[in-house]
Amino acid sequence: MDIAGKNVLVFGSGISGIGAAGLLEERGASVTLYDGNDKLDVEEIRGKMKDGAKTDIVLGEFPEELLGKLDLVIISPGVPTDLPIVNRMRESDIPVVGEIELAYELGKGEVLAITGTNGKTTTTALLGEIMKAVYDSAFVVGNIGIPYTNVVDETRDDSVIVAEMSSFQLESIVDFRPRVSAVLNITPDHLNRHHTMEAYIQAKKNVAINQTAEDTCVLNYEDEVLREFGETLQTKVLYFSSKRKLDKGIYLDDGNIIYRNPDECLVCNVKELKLLGVHNYENVMAAVAMAAAYGVPMDSIRKTIKEFAGVEHRIEFVAEKNGVAYYNDSKGTNPDAAIRGIQAMNRPTYLIGGGYDKQSEYKEWIESFDGKVKKLLLIGQTREKIAKEAEECGFTDIMLLDTFEDAVLTAAKLAEPGEAVLLSPACASWGMFKNYEERGDKFKEIVNSL
Repeated sequence: MDIAGKNVLVFGSGISGIGAAGLLEERGASVTLYDGNDKLDVEEIRGKMKDGAKTDIVLGEFPEELLGKLDLVIISPGVPTDLPIVNRMRESDIPVVGEIELAYELGKGEVLAITGTNGKTTTTALLGEIMKAVYDSAFVVGNIGIPYTNVVDETRDDSVIVAEMSSFQLESIVDFRPRVSAVLNITPDHLNRHHTMEAYIQAKKNVAINQTAEDTCVLNYEDEVLREFGETLQTKVLYFSSKRKLDKGIYLDDGNIIYRNPDECLVCNVKELKLLGVHNYENVMAAVAMAAAYGVPMDSIRKTIKEFAGVEHRIEFVAEKNGVAYYNDSKGTNPDAAIRGIQAMNRPTYLIGGGYDKQSEYKEWIESFDGKVKKLLLIGQTREKIAKEAEECGFTDIMLLDTFEDAVLTAAKLAEPGEAVLLSPACASWGMFKNYEERGDKFKEIVNSL
């Protein structure tokens, strides 16, 4: 991709947009950073850029005169691809691609990409550790919080890039081709953005759309959509399963993780892992299969997975105060992820839920309480909706709170020694916080001040 001297618009001023603008400017493009939110502060945005950056910053209504000057548009993951102005850009024959595509085209090395509704961050972080133990030049990027564009200038021909890919990022790829990809699972999420389940599934499938017979795709055999998807692929397919033995792939058998391709190899017993829960064993299997497919020696893989302790904000033990255990599962941003948070609890639990409405349904989450949830404390935009669905499911021990701090302090006041307080909202944080990390950090701050 030759961008020197081109007029490029970066749409979106978040970390991906800032990263893309910086890379484009370094490569000789004339860059305009645009964001439709006119309440943002131009100087604050400029303060996040490198010293001496010449990028123009435009906020609010899109200037019509810009359309006729653009050679390329880089769209940030948070910007819907079906906005009227984005459609007009395409109709004007202006290429519109994502920050991931830009980084892939301008960077070096090979990519291993992970997507799925849940488990992406844990699997990405683990695979990143496996790769860093073997390769001198290994990077972890993407939806995990590090824009791919931020590391492009450091990549080499022998680099390995481990990328967590959201459905938003996968909507705007063109030639992006991972050497090894994985789709961990697919359950309803982000339907406010994708509108239909079919569109959401297709976005996830895009991770393998450009792969060839030389590449590998790792899929969850227990996900019917993915099992069928695997049968349509031209690339090599490796399945993982937590419920049955596989003739080829990786599976859980009586507590042992077994890799078979074609010879059978004992990876480890789950008791040797620091991660807990079947969902985490699935994440480990996916990471192991990806690393093995890429050629990493099993001895090295085995050593790393035994040392890996998990990621922040995912069923993270915070503290024990007055005999009450506090867990931060702020990354439980949809009902399916939050179900896993509940399943990990082993004592009566005060559950803090609610937040931004992504048009999710909550009945399966509520039905998973299974006698573990003593009280449900609800906040945010979805609190009435969740309360109604809970009552329809026969769960009535509910409190509606006005603020996040109210919910945490109320749970702390009610919980008794031997019980737990779990933040696992089943909703996004937007509207109350910038992201789930900020929400989780606030939870930990309140807990640690008790």
